[in-house]
Amino acid sequence: MSATLDIDVPRHLLYSDDHVWVDEHVEPAMLGITQYAADQLGKLVFVDLPDVGTHVEVGDQLAQLESAKSIEPMISPVAGTVRYVNNAVDDDAEIINDDPYGEGWIVKIELDDDEPDLLDAEAYEKHIQ
Repeated sequence: MSATLDIDVPRHLLYSDDHVWVDEHVEPAMLGITQYAADQLGKLVFVDLPDVGTHVEVGDQLAQLESAKSIEPMISPVAGTVRYVNNAVDDDAEIINDDPYGEGWIVKIELDDDEPDLLDAEAYEKHIQ
């Protein structure tokens, strides 16, 4: 039995190959890292957030995640302008480990018009197995 079966992959979200989730059902779109990514990183101790107003393209580094094990970039799967950052994760990065799809969101981005090339939940589950 694969350990990934214990990973929560909400059906209403879209996902990148780099383990970033996107909720396009809210304006501006909300982004964070998946439970899989949080589990792989281990206990997060610091998040370097972008400045509000920063414009990002697909593939740009959006944030930097620091755990006891490693420092990893959060790569943007979408193009747009950062409208909000989650100051709660700035104060306590472990919120991301505890609730990656809720209180642990990282940024909200006003998307550019182009459609992002993202995976649905089923495709993401296959990607992490």
